[in-house]
Amino acid sequence: MASMDLIPAPVGAKDLRAGDGFAVDERTVIDAGPGTEGAARWLRQVIGAATGLPLGPGADGSDRTVRLRIDAGVADTLGPEGYRLDVDSAGIGLHGGSAAGVFWGAQTLRQLLGPEAFRRAPLRQDRQWTVPGCAIEDGPRFAWRGMMLDVGRHFMPKAGVLRYLDLLAAHKLNVFHFHLTDDQGWRIEIKRHPRLTEVGAWRSRTKWGHRASPLWDEKPHGGFYTQDDIREIVAYAAERHITVVPEIDIPGHSQAAISAYPELGNTDVVDTAALTVWDTWGVSPHVLAPTEKVLRFYEGVLDEVLALFPSTFIHLGGDECPKDQWQKSPAAQARMAELGLADEDELQSWFIRHFDRWLAERGRRLIGWDEILEGGLAPGAAVSSWRGYAGGIAAAESGHDVVMCPEQQVYLDHRQHGGEDEPMPIGYVRTLEDVYRFEPVPPQLAPEAAAHVIGTQANVWTEVMEDQNRVDYQAFPRLVAFAEVAWSALPAPAERDYPDFDRRMAVHYARLDALGVHYRPPGGPLPAQRRPAPQGLTAADLGRPIEGTPPNV
Repeated sequence: MASMDLIPAPVGAKDLRAGDGFAVDERTVIDAGPGTEGAARWLRQVIGAATGLPLGPGADGSDRTVRLRIDAGVADTLGPEGYRLDVDSAGIGLHGGSAAGVFWGAQTLRQLLGPEAFRRAPLRQDRQWTVPGCAIEDGPRFAWRGMMLDVGRHFMPKAGVLRYLDLLAAHKLNVFHFHLTDDQGWRIEIKRHPRLTEVGAWRSRTKWGHRASPLWDEKPHGGFYTQDDIREIVAYAAERHITVVPEIDIPGHSQAAISAYPELGNTDVVDTAALTVWDTWGVSPHVLAPTEKVLRFYEGVLDEVLALFPSTFIHLGGDECPKDQWQKSPAAQARMAELGLADEDELQSWFIRHFDRWLAERGRRLIGWDEILEGGLAPGAAVSSWRGYAGGIAAAESGHDVVMCPEQQVYLDHRQHGGEDEPMPIGYVRTLEDVYRFEPVPPQLAPEAAAHVIGTQANVWTEVMEDQNRVDYQAFPRLVAFAEVAWSALPAPAERDYPDFDRRMAVHYARLDALGVHYRPPGGPLPAQRRPAPQGLTAADLGRPIEGTPPNV
């Protein structure tokens, strides 16, 4: 049945008799109740393009009506992002707990129209489309259903970012974690500090493969988003009920910023004026100096970031910060003594706590990678638990909100298969089924602590993804499985019906084809997706495959 081919799987769905389906044709109108105008506009734009039908506005009571309503009763039973979709021969009724709920229901309606509804122009002259009769009640398990995209290592042009927002929306994912700064590039225009993009957005060459690879791409690489680009991205996301959470990395992963403004680094131990934007991968030793000048600099950066991003959460990284330069720096050691700090871990915590307070004073919340636990967690901070579950467990048990994104489970740069024709193999093998059996909430958490797991996120790091097609290959189809984990109320991992998901994927691949997604086919990479190693090298020489089962840490 068509409604049973839905992804993510709905909470409840009932197929009606085939004769109870609704015919969408040139007479069909959309009656948009208050607050649902955005979903109506999206339906006219997307479904109208695929079908060639006008889907104009109309009043309730017509026998060819798609009715959109916000319904407090749905919010009470299914949550604000929940929806109820009823389809029979008399019409389509879509009731959401909020505007977001109506929009997610509209995504389901698109799936019910079939894969051709994901095209940008009609494929046939037939002007009638049928939505199968059904009654669906649905709502998400988690409030935070995210994907992180790293544009620091390889820049993705604005059009590609907008495309990914559409792909997230199609899978009912509602958080786009935008990793905008790193050692290898600064990607957001900051008007008071123009050298961040004049210098920090460009590198002269790029390591080809893992950092141990002997190969280089000698072509300069870079790019950045203007503030108007950011405004457009944020507005486009908001229309799709997606929150864009920006990440500005501190105090580590800062070589691009230091190359643009050398005074940000530890100038008493390093000739920071000689630094360039980093051209290889891994963890740069160059970190921010713990000075008042650096604090004021990043407060200025964040002033502009907050004006662009309405997100409550602002991600400040906090991960992989080597302490060697602080240990050698007389200025850093004097700063530690002045502040009464016991060690360099507490110095990193001082950085994070400062900006936690700064953001809180402006009505925002800091979120950072789980290293912000080291040296003491800032009181209002939330944690992205990436090194495994342990950091998230510790944070949740301490009363801090957590987004679970353990690298062993949902780092989509990790390889999908152990075959030799996989392009640039990184990390453990994580198959589509492995991701489908990922469980964001560790079973050892007591209910009170488990309530602090506000959601989950899949992370896409782009060191070995030089363009959009490579990102597609790594993200899909595994992001589809992740989306069902984040949305649907699934049983325990071992009890999940993967054969049924795999059956539904057979239909979903056709949707991805219509959307132009360069996913990894079930049978393995297509010829153009393979990346054979140059003569004399193996795939392992270019990548970093890790054998065995990943630890559950």
